[in-house]
Amino acid sequence: MSDLEIRPATPQDIPAVVAMLADDPLGAQRESPDDPAPYLRALERLTADPNQHLVVAERAGRVVGTLQLTVIPGLSRRGTTRSVIEGVRIHADERGGGLGTLLIEWAVAESRRQDCGLVQLTSDATRTDAHRFYERLGFTGSHIGFKLQL
Repeated sequence: MSDLEIRPATPQDIPAVVAMLADDPLGAQRESPDDPAPYLRALERLTADPNQHLVVAERAGRVVGTLQLTVIPGLSRRGTTRSVIEGVRIHADERGGGLGTLLIEWAVAESRRQDCGLVQLTSDATRTDAHRFYERLGFTGSHIGFKLQL
């Protein structure tokens, strides 16, 4: 996939990123592709924070994948810095071709570069295909996650 570039997201990428976030049953309920304003505000905050990495995968000028990597310094585990992978999405036309693996490999390599000792992610309980994908890449289901909607 030498024709692929993984790079920081820009404001011009937001429509494509949000379209991918909305392109599944869960995302369709919680995303608003017709209203870019909150996403652009979020991108400004992400861009200003050196521990946030919202990236896109681009092929031939077209955004075909995305993920967010957050680096979190911490005290637990002897002061281990960890990273969290979120919002992994692949354009429907690109699924099954290895792009998801490349994005996760990028995130793991960047985590190592940032001296993280642990990479973690969560996946909605209904995304069983995603669970198999992450397990194939070496991730293990080790925790039960909880959320509180504010």
